[in-house]
Amino acid sequence: MPQTIPFNEMPANWRLPGVHIEISNLLAAQAEQQFKVLVIGQRLATGTVAEGLLHRITDGVNQGEENYGRGSMLAEMLKAGKAVDEFTEMWAVSLDEAAAGAVATGTINITGAATKSGTLAIYIGGTRVRVAVTAGDAVATVAAAIATAVNADTSLPVTAASALGVATLTCRWKGETGNDIDVRLNFYGEKTPEGIAVAIAAMSGGTANPDITPALAAMGNEWFNWIIFPYADAANLALLEAELGDRWGPVKQMGARAFMAFRGNHAATGTFGSGRNYPHVTCLGTNIAPQSPYIIAAIDAMTAANPLALDPARPLHTLELEGMMAPAIEDRWTDSERNLLLYDGIATYTVGADGRCRIERQITTYQTNAAGLGDISYLDINRPETLERVRFEQRAHIASLFIQGRYKLSSTEENFGAGAPIITESVIRAELFGLYKGFIEERAWCEDLEGYMATVVIVIDTALGTITWKDEPRLIGQARAFAGLAQFRI
Repeated sequence: MPQTIPFNEMPANWRLPGVHIEISNLLAAQAEQQFKVLVIGQRLATGTVAEGLLHRITDGVNQGEENYGRGSMLAEMLKAGKAVDEFTEMWAVSLDEAAAGAVATGTINITGAATKSGTLAIYIGGTRVRVAVTAGDAVATVAAAIATAVNADTSLPVTAASALGVATLTCRWKGETGNDIDVRLNFYGEKTPEGIAVAIAAMSGGTANPDITPALAAMGNEWFNWIIFPYADAANLALLEAELGDRWGPVKQMGARAFMAFRGNHAATGTFGSGRNYPHVTCLGTNIAPQSPYIIAAIDAMTAANPLALDPARPLHTLELEGMMAPAIEDRWTDSERNLLLYDGIATYTVGADGRCRIERQITTYQTNAAGLGDISYLDINRPETLERVRFEQRAHIASLFIQGRYKLSSTEENFGAGAPIITESVIRAELFGLYKGFIEERAWCEDLEGYMATVVIVIDTALGTITWKDEPRLIGQARAFAGLAQFRI
């Protein structure tokens, strides 16, 4: 048999007559990426899945509560995320609370006896708890009724006890995240029963988030495209950023973007954002929103995941953050305040007249380069997302064709036999150009084919068996802002 044809199975010494056709998918192979989300969060002792074990989630309610405990941080994150997108593949890994930590607590102090029957509407982490109040009820009676109502809802992140007219709320787990559990009255305009007054002391005192090392170790060599991250402490963020950097690098090539959220006023949020600087973390500033940041991070990530999977270069603005409760009108940031946050590495959202929250601009925390100079190269999440996909397509195409095809390598452009499995500079150049043309015409991830072609440099070393190249993809932009100048005449 002629051996310029790159057979893999046809015997070289076959002499029997006949027609024998070997079938290969070498040129037809199409790499397909399976997009996955990983949710990291704390479990309760009532959960059945231990710390540091990866588990695929198909039911965000029952499975989350069974695996990680009803009312746990992780169970509620899974519930909120699956409510947004039930089809993107989701995995979870849990952490135990830090033994040295402390729980956050808050109080609801009742004064005055009720003069008219009514219903007290308390919102804890955005969930409404309704307490029946009867005319004549003393403060101790109302406080006890609050504790009973809170404890009846075991999905809440807190438990309650009462004494002397005060209901004390205690987070179900240790850590700083308990301090961000919002407690308020009458979010939707309800009325407090006449005769009583309610004073709320915000949740505080929670310390020591768990070390995320077991969660990072559990990831192993699994490629998770997006990570939902509940913690804002510097130690854990340093660990996360190191892991993401390692995964983004040329050895592992399993880059991921982490979604987190920060709760606080404008000054606190700007300070937090200015202190971070990483291209693979995006942080949504929630303001004083009713829900906890870990819930909003789950909503934000799952809102973005499927659109990014479909087209990493398409902007995310106007996508509804389904399930996110907007801050009270007086707590919503102005245009100028949000614009400032976009210079502090904080992603922003808008609130429509219908009260629905929508992504405004999903930026990363990256703000300055290694020289300390302002740098917009990784400003928007679309840039690392698109680069990730361009790299995947290049790697998958070249590996499936040349590595799987067991090609030989030549540093010259000899007149080799037709069909010979040999790579030359012209061969690899043609494949790179063909791929890039597809990025423009089929996917619209890049632009300027001629400009790209002029940048490609290829180096072949037959002794080492290596092909190295440099190219400069021109990423396509996103249409975000329009401005016109109307110079009228009279």
